[in-house]
Amino acid sequence: MTAHYSSKHGQVARRREELYMAFTDLRNFTQMLPANLQGSVTADFDNLRAVVQGFTIGVRVDDRQPYSLIRLGSSESPVEFVAVLHFEESSIPGRTDFSIDLDANLSFMMKAMLGGKLQEALDKIVDGLVGASEGRMPDMPDTL
Repeated sequence: MTAHYSSKHGQVARRREELYMAFTDLRNFTQMLPANLQGSVTADFDNLRAVVQGFTIGVRVDDRQPYSLIRLGSSESPVEFVAVLHFEESSIPGRTDFSIDLDANLSFMMKAMLGGKLQEALDKIVDGLVGASEGRMPDMPDTL
């Protein structure tokens, strides 16, 4: 059963082209991790692989539409998913309206257990990105 989640929208203090380019290369994500977590995540331009609590989660770029969206799909993951990162023009000059849509194949039990946590995680990602773009350090997990 496919479950759909949409994050809140956030006004990121970067131009749309600038923000999009930061997300284009998945190697950029490993540079943002604390040193103690960098060994559990590997990446190349199109693929990212992480070991989280003994589970391997792989993400690959399925589609790039310059300056408007990046579609990520699961690979080597216990749950199939597709995430779409949206980069939209903002009415505020120099900012980007950023949001994430996630579709995940979850059983009824998994949806009941994870649904709220997935929604919360998406919103935290947007809040963290907005905060980081404004010079505030986002909260990073100590362990994966």
